[in-house]
Amino acid sequence: MCPLPSPKRAGRPRSAEADEAILDATRAALAELGWSGLTLGDVAARAGVAKTTLYRRWPGKNELVVDAVAALFEEQLDLPDRGGLEADIQGVVLRFAELISRPETKTALMAVVAEATHDDALRLRIRAAIVDRQKHLVLLGRERARERGELPPDDGGGPERDDLIFDVIAGAVVHRVMVSSEPVDPPWARRLARLLVGGLAGLY
Repeated sequence: MCPLPSPKRAGRPRSAEADEAILDATRAALAELGWSGLTLGDVAARAGVAKTTLYRRWPGKNELVVDAVAALFEEQLDLPDRGGLEADIQGVVLRFAELISRPETKTALMAVVAEATHDDALRLRIRAAIVDRQKHLVLLGRERARERGELPPDDGGGPERDDLIFDVIAGAVVHRVMVSSEPVDPPWARRLARLLVGGLAGLY
């Protein structure tokens, strides 16, 4: 996955292979070295690219790490059809928890969120690269549930309702994994899914 679009520059076209190698190297460096130990020079060496290649693509460590995490979610977080809304929610909860429990993901998220408290541009990048891109899972799950007859036809609730559903799911899992340090196992995911399905009746 390529990083977020940046202003166009003259010169040679970008290499998708180089982008992928850099993002893979970033995640590996995070897992091994942690946030404080990660440097763009080390990432470039691990990826087998020149430092200038990396610097042309990412202006700094914050942006690079956000895109490395975003790529992981894009590639590995999906919503397989499990035959019912409750099962669909349970599946995505478990997958999301597994992804953010990885050392490189947890380290990256905690670091960039902390940095974003005093960096508006970074906060917007996190939202655009990670949060907004995953909201399509809510839309997909809702449409499947309607096709099965589990939810009524659209009543015009719109994006605000979808944002709330996303925030409840993501917030619960992130808090469980990164704040409480409690396991997100099948029984917990099942209880969350049942709570959400019961509560959704009041939103439709």
